[in-house]
Amino acid sequence: MVEVRVNGLFMTQSQASGIILKEQNGNRALPIVIGEYEAQSIALALENLKPPRPITHDLTANMMEILGISMDQVIITDLKDNTYYAIIKLTFAGQQYEIDSRPSDAIALALRLGTPIYVEDMVMEEASYIPEEDEVDAHKKSYIYRSKEDELEQLREQLKKAVEKEEYEKAAKIRDQIKRLESGS
Repeated sequence: MVEVRVNGLFMTQSQASGIILKEQNGNRALPIVIGEYEAQSIALALENLKPPRPITHDLTANMMEILGISMDQVIITDLKDNTYYAIIKLTFAGQQYEIDSRPSDAIALALRLGTPIYVEDMVMEEASYIPEEDEVDAHKKSYIYRSKEDELEQLREQLKKAVEKEEYEKAAKIRDQIKRLESGS
């Protein structure tokens, strides 16, 4: 298995949302198209933003913590007909369990609980790619580029308020503006 981390979110030309997983000790990246709701949930976790009331992934993580269920790892296990499959490995009352999951839901939970994410070797070999140098540079710039810091700070405040008011579509648009400014495009 290959350990990965969330390297970012993306939009396809047909306006579908996606996530990019990057291997921890290598150059390969694995893009996975996911639902809009899951993309928003992952974005909230990546930005460490907490809505005033828990959304589904927050609620699930809270219940797991209260009940003493530990989420040991997420594994993206297979790719069939352009659909990814995943399992969540849990421990509860000394018993280990494997729960079938969509990768997006498993990743949204993993980000909240600090759980490692893995991809089976055959899935990485079949579906990953090595980003071109300019794509790697673009990702680096999106985290480093700060020439419009005042505007970014204002957008971050708007994003926080939108999340507090549970205006998730507005929050997603603001998040996208922040990403564009950070990447310099």
